[in-house]
Amino acid sequence: MGFFMIKPGEIISYIEMCGDVGVNLQRGMNYHLQESYSVILMSQRPNAPYTDRIEDNGRILIYEGHDVNKTQDTPIPKIVDQPMYNPSGTLTQNGLFYEAAERYKKSQNNPELIRVFEKLYRGIWVYNGLFYLVDAWMEDSNSRKVFKFKLELSEYTQEIDSNSNKEIELEHNRMIPPAIKIEVWRRDKGRCTICGDNTNLHFDHIIPFSKGGSSLVAENIQLLCAKHNISKGDKIE
Repeated sequence: MGFFMIKPGEIISYIEMCGDVGVNLQRGMNYHLQESYSVILMSQRPNAPYTDRIEDNGRILIYEGHDVNKTQDTPIPKIVDQPMYNPSGTLTQNGLFYEAAERYKKSQNNPELIRVFEKLYRGIWVYNGLFYLVDAWMEDSNSRKVFKFKLELSEYTQEIDSNSNKEIELEHNRMIPPAIKIEVWRRDKGRCTICGDNTNLHFDHIIPFSKGGSSLVAENIQLLCAKHNISKGDKIE
């Protein structure tokens, strides 16, 4: 699977996000952006253009497909079915992700690996981790058809141990809901709760999920800088 420099829960800028994936991200759905994974950008902020939702206490993301581009012939994309094909006949991003899910369901392929980034505020993003694309379908929404994609959070992510320089696996089995992230960001004023640093921040579980902590309440989530996040590890302070 490899490892990524940015870890789940890490708060980053748009520039840092693009630098991590190696391209300028200009759209929300990016199929096979790299050989080993795809990338999607999500948002549950007020007035977000698409309806994404989180299920199963943060293990499942239901991601909505994207609309046709606004043109003179389609001035209001929100009243048009989301497209499977481009006018040229090639698959849209919706179509590419949909066919990947269908291949997996037919056991022809391993599930597509998808890195999910979430917009917290303008210019501020959170890396939500690595997901598997396990299902896709179309459903009715306000008198039109939209795509829905079911993504299941990978239980493990990987990084390099700075002491041994070896790849290690870290448990990562719940995504913090967007509303909780926003509440915690405001409460902690965008700073580490231990030292007050406002750089290299992460969302941290005060009581780890593996020890009974919840991802669903702001009281169990805090902002920590990278230094204090690493030193805390899986310990309960």
